[in-house]
Amino acid sequence: MGSWRRGVADRVRRFLQKPGSIDLAASEALLPRIGDREDALRALTDTELTARAGALRSRDDPASDDWLVELCALGREAAWRALGERPYDVQLLGTVQLLAGRVVEMATGEGKTLTGALAAAGHAMRGHQVHVMSVNDYLAGRDAAWMRPVFELLGVGVAAIGQTSTGDERREAYRAEVTYVPVTEVGFDVLRDRLVVSADDVVVPPPAVAIVDEADAVLIDEARVPLVLAGATARGEGNVVLAAAVRAMRSGEHYEVDDEGRNVAFTPAGIAEVEGALGIDDLFAADRFPLLAAANTALHAHVLVRRDVDYVVRDGKVQLVAESRGRIAILQRWPDGLQAAVETKEGLDTSESGEVLDTITVRALLRRYPTVCGMTGTAVAVGEQLKEFYDLDVAVVPPNVPCVRLDEEDRIHATLADKEEAIVATIAEVHGTGRPVLVGTDSVAESERIARLLDRAGLGCVVLNAKNDAEEADVIADAGTYGAITVSTQMAGRGTDIKLGGRDGADRDRVAGLGGLYVVATRRHSSSRLDAQLRGRAGRQGDPGGSVLFASLEDELVTRNVQDPDPPVAAHVVAHAQRVAEGVHQEIHRTTFTYNRVLEGQRSAVLERRDAVLRTDAAAKGLAASCRDRYAELAGTVGEATLTGVCRQIVLYHLDRMWVDHLAYLGDLREGIHLRALGKENPLDAYNGEAIRIFEEALAQVDDRAAETFLAATVTADGADLGAIGLKRPTATWTYLVGDNPFGSELDRAMDAVVGRLRRRRRA
Repeated sequence: MGSWRRGVADRVRRFLQKPGSIDLAASEALLPRIGDREDALRALTDTELTARAGALRSRDDPASDDWLVELCALGREAAWRALGERPYDVQLLGTVQLLAGRVVEMATGEGKTLTGALAAAGHAMRGHQVHVMSVNDYLAGRDAAWMRPVFELLGVGVAAIGQTSTGDERREAYRAEVTYVPVTEVGFDVLRDRLVVSADDVVVPPPAVAIVDEADAVLIDEARVPLVLAGATARGEGNVVLAAAVRAMRSGEHYEVDDEGRNVAFTPAGIAEVEGALGIDDLFAADRFPLLAAANTALHAHVLVRRDVDYVVRDGKVQLVAESRGRIAILQRWPDGLQAAVETKEGLDTSESGEVLDTITVRALLRRYPTVCGMTGTAVAVGEQLKEFYDLDVAVVPPNVPCVRLDEEDRIHATLADKEEAIVATIAEVHGTGRPVLVGTDSVAESERIARLLDRAGLGCVVLNAKNDAEEADVIADAGTYGAITVSTQMAGRGTDIKLGGRDGADRDRVAGLGGLYVVATRRHSSSRLDAQLRGRAGRQGDPGGSVLFASLEDELVTRNVQDPDPPVAAHVVAHAQRVAEGVHQEIHRTTFTYNRVLEGQRSAVLERRDAVLRTDAAAKGLAASCRDRYAELAGTVGEATLTGVCRQIVLYHLDRMWVDHLAYLGDLREGIHLRALGKENPLDAYNGEAIRIFEEALAQVDDRAAETFLAATVTADGADLGAIGLKRPTATWTYLVGDNPFGSELDRAMDAVVGRLRRRRRA
């Protein structure tokens, strides 16, 4: 078939293959054969079972049906012996699909943890190191400990890494065949490896297989979040005078917020207040751009960044709240001075800032792995994006027992007050029967507000949000207890099933007779997947359950995404607002992916060259060729081994310095690239062209600068002191995530202020 015909065929095939339409017939055909192996395996001793699993490693047919049948049969028996749990057929279907490199959609409560463990063991038996990536430390540690007896029976080594793991502990854990680790910790370890000057100090092994838990959240929602390695050099600067000035300002008089609630600008009266506070006469003077940017940042921090919604103050620190999870985003911070402005707003010491040494997005991190697969309860909704950005297919595994949950029609009200009154009334009515109620809220502030309303109505409840997320396992485990009312922020990735009758199931029949867990959603989320995940907390494994979703035309989802909502068609308005929000998020992802594509390629090129310098004598050969006399002289006095190390040290320094400078340049370039559109130039094309040009120039200069250093440095038998000639590496490094900044960069905010002032002048 010609290339043109193949291209057409591929497009037709992609069009016809809807997300989640993977045919499971071939996998289902294996189930009877797996069942037939059960009695024979049950008769084996533990030692014999482990030996039988070990025999799988030496077989030369790891992709065959026979191999899959044996693996699943052994895994089922190991789980039964180790955990007292016999994997359902649907869990084995999920295992087979994960081994085929797909994203598996399985409903809440269907046993994804065990499914992932059996797949991890299978990939390990095929000779691959496996990283099972979770969304937080708690789940990584819990799942590794929980599944360890299964892995041991199958003869597979397992370890876990958490935020507090030391360097030696990490290195040892990565040596295990299966490592459970938060995705951010893998990213930070990869970044730290970027600075090592000895191959012995590398922590992360070459990537092989990644099994991603909560795959839709990690691969899509968080894929564009940059993980950053910085050299700590200073603290951020928050302007106390500006913070005090904006704190005293009034909306409508000193500043105006746009209709979407995403931007705020000073009025002339506000500008006058700022100028008075700073003791200057013209904030817009050319030499006062930094003050203008700082003033706008302080205003955004005061007006738009909301305590107990976007962040909480805990342990004397500003801690961001992850929008998609409702819990603290560990080590995450805002860029562009906004972090320091919020800290100053709260009267706290500003946190460290420093030079960015390297950065990588979650998406780029995962694309390093030859095999990526994952599991989640809601993959089909983002199936097209998984295919577009990762070339991953979605396999929908049916529930073991059909879901009988009753999802009621949305209840939509005109105002927020009406909605919350109706929510309390509904909870009171359901609670009156003893039926447990789970209330899903959107933020810390909303969870606390709903809790106060319930308290006033005489309805006691337990609250789970970012302020007490360390207690989440206990809170969620008891949420199915008779008479319980649990108010929680986002339920995605909580990792604990809600069992009817509580953790011990003592009142299971009683609660089931009342209709099971009743889920109340206080609003639609920006993604329908989050709504589905919340509803999915009820009706697990065929249990009875129910759900209802409340919304109002004053909800932020509506006010941000719909102009002039019409009460008579409220249901349509809310649904439309959600679709708009999902479209915006998808477009942001696509744009970020497009801008980062060049950077990812350049990063790969630098890492390939760095790895060659780190592990071979490439640096010595290069400098021997460019500085022949100097090299020969030193080889005779300090020896080849010492000289090879010195050459490596010099080239690595200049390669790393080039990358740091290149990242800074690209950051500045991207901030201002949108201005190219004023000249009718495509910003993306301009960015890519400039990024490629400057990278090629910078990379070409590495060898020249290394040669200059080699000629200038004093080299002895002990090596070379590069610090003596001003070439110093950071004395300390730290890692963090850059939180999405919905308000743009400092340049964006300053430009908005300038444009707003010009418009007001024209109107005047």
